[in-house]
Amino acid sequence: MKKYIYIAAIILLILIINGLAHSIYDLWSKKDLITSAQSKLDEEKLRNQKLKGELSYVKTREFIEEQARDSLFLSKPNEKEVILPTASKSASEKKQPAKPNWRKWLEIFW
Repeated sequence: MKKYIYIAAIILLILIINGLAHSIYDLWSKKDLITSAQSKLDEEKLRNQKLKGELSYVKTREFIEEQARDSLFLSKPNEKEVILPTASKSASEKKQPAKPNWRKWLEIFW
């Protein structure tokens, strides 16, 4: 009879140790999850600060004027607008006659 009680106690202790080991493993994996979530939160806080800085710049008068000049092509009163001509092809590109494709391939390989 003592032998059966001894074996039952050993089995009970093994089950308790197994449960504790699983609990420790779960806590350890959750700790890794928390640290990764914390690092992600820190990254998002930095991103949020950057966006707040950009928002404060976008609300300034200088940014609005810059956008009005660049995007909408507006000017201040008493300013003259200057339109520059577009750049044409250089002289060396104009003088070269067009080569046939077979000659271009031949030059590439030989």
